[in-house]
Amino acid sequence: MVAQTSQPVAALRPRAFVRVAGPDAEDYLQRMVSNDVEALGVGDACDALLLTPKARVIATLRVWRRANDDFLLLTEPELGDAVLNELRRMRFAAKCEVEPEEHSSTLVFGSDEGIPNHEYGEPARELLDAALEPTLASDELERMRIEAGTPRYGRELDDRVLPAEAGLDETHISFTKGCYPGQEPIARLHYRGHVNRRLRVLEADAAEPGDELSHEGKVVGRVTSAVPGRALAYVRTEVPAGTTLSLSSGGSARLLENK
Repeated sequence: MVAQTSQPVAALRPRAFVRVAGPDAEDYLQRMVSNDVEALGVGDACDALLLTPKARVIATLRVWRRANDDFLLLTEPELGDAVLNELRRMRFAAKCEVEPEEHSSTLVFGSDEGIPNHEYGEPARELLDAALEPTLASDELERMRIEAGTPRYGRELDDRVLPAEAGLDETHISFTKGCYPGQEPIARLHYRGHVNRRLRVLEADAAEPGDELSHEGKVVGRVTSAVPGRALAYVRTEVPAGTTLSLSSGGSARLLENK
């Protein structure tokens, strides 16, 4: 829980930024990303994914519509080049520019200004190029992310993870919009299948990333991120909340209810 003070509660949010602008920007992004960009009004934002045709995650995105034909994509710092290259590679005859931009991003809790951010379990906004001193340390922000069950690329997400396993089908995907790369396997899994594991929050005193989780002698999961007292892990879907699991590094962890 973020403590309320007279100063805004702020934290640095490292980002890479890609601008997509021009007469065909809306149409192009609508055909390329997993959420409904056409539904955004000016000033609105949505979460989305850039996917391979087999629905593997290239990047997580926050899509902000700055003007009718001007969008800014916010992604993880290490994914900027991948987003830029993929959107340029697939642009073909679309009349839009795809260019990197340089900004700083500051996450401010309780603010009414900026780009909405839902990653940390409490209402927050991202302010670009704001002259604000951070009041929340990066390890505190990481704890909030883990407690909120939010996956991060390079930890919970890579090219082996299905979006539904990480819960991204609930936040980053529209099932009513038109085609985009990866739509067919995403829709097939959503309507006719199920995943065998899901990202879950654990209560754990001393878990470590990479720890295997066992129940009744069988490995049922793996820890991906951890701070003292909490961890994120992919766990078999048949394991119910409240189950105590053994950690391969020693000790135990308890599977918490989904938020």
